[in-house]
Amino acid sequence: MTAPVAAPVLDVRGLRVSFRGFEGVAEVLQGVDLTVGKGERVGLVGESGCGKSVTMRAIMGILRAPPARVDGGEIRYLGRDVLTLGRRERDLLKGRDLSMVFQDPGTSLNPVFRIGEQLDDVMGWADRRGGERTSRRTRRGRILEVLKQVKLPDPALVYDAYPMQLSGGMRQRVLIAMALLNRPTLLIADEPGTALDVTTQDEILRLLDALVQHDGLSMLLISHNLGVVRAMTDRLYVMYAGAVVEEGATADVFADPRHPYTQALLRCVPKLDGSAVYAGIDGTLPDYTRPPGGCRFHPRCGYAHARCSEARPPAFEVGAGPVAHRSACWLEEPR
Repeated sequence: MTAPVAAPVLDVRGLRVSFRGFEGVAEVLQGVDLTVGKGERVGLVGESGCGKSVTMRAIMGILRAPPARVDGGEIRYLGRDVLTLGRRERDLLKGRDLSMVFQDPGTSLNPVFRIGEQLDDVMGWADRRGGERTSRRTRRGRILEVLKQVKLPDPALVYDAYPMQLSGGMRQRVLIAMALLNRPTLLIADEPGTALDVTTQDEILRLLDALVQHDGLSMLLISHNLGVVRAMTDRLYVMYAGAVVEEGATADVFADPRHPYTQALLRCVPKLDGSAVYAGIDGTLPDYTRPPGGCRFHPRCGYAHARCSEARPPAFEVGAGPVAHRSACWLEEPR
């Protein structure tokens, strides 16, 4: 008898999000599908402005409405559709099970409160939402434990410090500690090293990777840095203009990129031996209030033909490996 397949920790299906503005309605997400399994590290990559952070904010329930609006789809966390939960249930889910590391430590911490006060507020709010009453002393013990876990020297000193007294790397470690305080199941990291120098960024990413593996967390890593995603993820989703255009095992996508956009992204990566020169991708992301018909990448694609502008392609199976490899391109349609 075959063992049942475990349900994914996160399962997003057909997610559509739009924004209403002065120029009309911007249809940003056009049916995003993605999953994150238990203990899995999944990457979401694409150019700036392609919808990665909007996807993350929709999952976390922190889109500002208005102007944002979820027009359809499902966001299932351990089988429960998050979009149908009441506010209290959703707040508790965000406070305990889903957690996030924001990309800019300089703007994610309040400069007028001490680090310990801010972490205590986060932990205390989640406890109250869950109907628990923990003492400040108990919370302080947990906070110092997590500050030590993220390799901050002298956690007690950091606890009493203001954000301005810490370096950028230390502030990013504080944000990671904040995300881990309530022992989440799924960690969403949105460009966690963007505002840091490359050495500190490498330290932060190594720390994140070690924590995820040590605690058995699932992670959704959002990045435009292909090198980071290649090193830190098991599976990969490539997003363009609000849609996933390719997905598969990270090693398979890098070894055999099938969608023209994925191929173009990889050509943009400079080679250390100087054999390739960064050229960029011709054109720009479309205007979301007046997006092109069919495949949104076709105005920039060197392989585009008439059908590409007429109908949006489905995701075709393109690999034979144990992990599904799919590409949403008419070139992959079975003949």
